[in-house]
Amino acid sequence: MKLDLPHNAFTDDAWASVLEAVDRSYAELVAHQEQLERQNEELQDLRRFIGSVLDSVTEVMVVLDRDGMIEEVSASLAETTGAPADSYHGRPVTGLMTPAGAEMLSGALRGLRLSHAPAQFEAEIVTAEGPAPFEIGLSARVNERGRVMGAVLVGRPLGELRQAYSELEQSHRRLQEAQAQLVRNEKLASLGRLLAGVAHELNNPISFVYANAHALEKYLGRFEAYFDRVQGGAEREELVRLRAELKLDRNLKNLRDAIHGARDGAERVRDIVADLRRLSADGSDAGAPFDLVETARVAAHWVERGSKSGITARITGLDSLEVTGTAGHVQQIVMNLVQNAMDALRGAEAPEVVIDISRQDGCARLTVTDNGPGIAPEHHAAIFDPFFTTKPVGQGTGLGLSISHKIAEEHGGRLALLPSERGAAFCLTLPMTPGETCE
Repeated sequence: MKLDLPHNAFTDDAWASVLEAVDRSYAELVAHQEQLERQNEELQDLRRFIGSVLDSVTEVMVVLDRDGMIEEVSASLAETTGAPADSYHGRPVTGLMTPAGAEMLSGALRGLRLSHAPAQFEAEIVTAEGPAPFEIGLSARVNERGRVMGAVLVGRPLGELRQAYSELEQSHRRLQEAQAQLVRNEKLASLGRLLAGVAHELNNPISFVYANAHALEKYLGRFEAYFDRVQGGAEREELVRLRAELKLDRNLKNLRDAIHGARDGAERVRDIVADLRRLSADGSDAGAPFDLVETARVAAHWVERGSKSGITARITGLDSLEVTGTAGHVQQIVMNLVQNAMDALRGAEAPEVVIDISRQDGCARLTVTDNGPGIAPEHHAAIFDPFFTTKPVGQGTGLGLSISHKIAEEHGGRLALLPSERGAAFCLTLPMTPGETCE
C-alpha cells in the first residue's frame, strides 16, 4: 500500500531537525570556547606564577623536559652565568656544567627516569667567573599517570653554604669561649668570697713552720757551741758540764719535735695549695676519672672556710664513688649549691646542710639539702635562668645555678630542684660510664 505524504510536510520536519542540531552544536561550541578561554587564562596565570617563582628564587633552578632539554630557567641562573635566560631554551642542561659535572648529571637523569627517586650531588657549573661548585638537587616531574615528563634541577652555591657553615662554627666556638669565661668568672667570684678563709688557713701552718724554724736555729747554735769545745780538746768534765748547761739532751728531743712540726706545717700548706689547684682547674682534665665524694668534700670545705658562718656541711652516703668528667667543673657545681644553702641559712637557729652521695640506675646522685626557708613556688620555673637571683644587689651574680645546670648537661647529667617539705633540695646526677646520659 502506498502512502501519499505531502512533500512540503516532510521537508519542514527535516529542516526543523537540522536547525535544532545546528543550534545544539553551536551552543556546545560556544560553551567549549568559553571553557578553552578559561583554561587559557588559568594557564597564563600559572605561567606568570611560575615565572615569578623563577625570578624570585636565589638558587639556580632549571626546568627540563624528558630528554634533558631546558624549558625554563630562573633569573638567578642568568645572573650567575651572565647569559640571557631566553638563550637557554631548548639547549641540553649538561651544557651548563663542566665535563665531570655533565657526566654525573646524565647518570642522575637516567636514574631518575627509572626510579623517580630524587638525586643529590656536587658538581661545577660554568659561571661568568669560571667553574664554581654547586650542590645539585634533581627531582622528577610526573604526570597524572605517574610517568616522568621531565625534571627540576636546583643548584645552591657551595661557596656560600660553606661560608655559612664556617660562620656558624665560629659563632659556636665564640659561644663556647664565652661560656668558659662565665665559668671562670663565677669561680673567681667564689674565690673572692673565700680569700679570708684561705689566708687564715695558710697563716696557721706557715706560722707553725716559722716558729719551728726559729727553734731549730736556737738548737743549732747550742749544738755548734758544744761541738766547738769538743773540737777544741776540752776535758770530759767540762763537756759534761757544758752539755748540762746547754740542756742538749732535752734540746735533742725538742729538735726532733721541731722537725716533725715543720714538716707537718709544710704538708698542710701543700694540701691547701693542692686543693686550690683542683678548685681552679680550667677543664683540661676533661674525661678523667675522679672521686665524687672527695671532690664534694673539698668543695664544701672551701665554702666553709670562706663563709665564716660556722656552718659545717655534713656528707652522708657512700665513702667513695668514681665518675668520669671534669673534676674542677663538678666541684664548682657543689660549691655553688653549698654556698647558696649557707646563704639561705644565715641567722637560722639550727642550720643544717647535708650532702648525700649515692648511686642509682647506673648514675651517681649528689643531693644538697638545707633546712632553710626554701624557694618560693613562683621562682621554681626561673631558678636556672641566667642572671636570676633572689639575693640582694651585690651579693649574687645570678649565674651560679645557670652555669651549674649547663655543666651538668655537658657531663651527660642533670641538675634539678627537688620537692622538699622544708628548705631547698638540689640533686645532681652524673653518668658512671663516659658517653652515657642520666635523666
